[in-house]
Amino acid sequence: MTTQQKIEELNKIAQEIKSFQGLDIARNATHAVPGEGHPDAQIMFIGEAPGQVEDSTGRPFVGQSGQLMRKTLTETTSIQPEEVFITNIVKFRPPDNRDPNDIEIETCRDWLDRQINVIQPKIICTLGRFSMAKFIPGVTISRVHGQPRFVTFQGNKFIIFPMYHPAAALRGTGTLNEFKQDFNKLKNLLDPASPPKDLQSQPSQPLQASLF
Repeated sequence: MTTQQKIEELNKIAQEIKSFQGLDIARNATHAVPGEGHPDAQIMFIGEAPGQVEDSTGRPFVGQSGQLMRKTLTETTSIQPEEVFITNIVKFRPPDNRDPNDIEIETCRDWLDRQINVIQPKIICTLGRFSMAKFIPGVTISRVHGQPRFVTFQGNKFIIFPMYHPAAALRGTGTLNEFKQDFNKLKNLLDPASPPKDLQSQPSQPLQASLF
């Protein structure tokens, strides 16, 4: 798929999301938040759901926690946010910033799966436990954050890199330090000359992706 074809397909997905009215959170949203970024991105960040600022602007990760994520990305890896693709597993803001529920996650699943299929990133960074569970079920984020692993998803192999959600990083100094350390690990992961040992030691049989 050419870059132009990717742009057209991503725009098509975005329009579907913006016109969708099949969930209460979609009908009550100020703006849907399909995601944004480079169609040929090597890195895709997947969060949980839009917050208040994202709902008001239609853009992902632009509130306080999103600014932390974007700033840390640039300062640590020298990669600009425009060079990656940023989205969420749920494309509309849940009321009072509550956690997304199973119905909302499942309803939005096809859009996210199609975005991944179009972009074909090298690395998928999951931000928070909900997006992590899509690819690595049955584990806690405190145990596996910052540990890359190969996962087969939709017939393709991706590096999944679980990270704390930046909102959690804002709530505690310890988590903030770990959040920044994981971005340093991400920088090393991007260096083809020195792949991290924990990725090299993954079993030859990859994990299978699962929503639950």
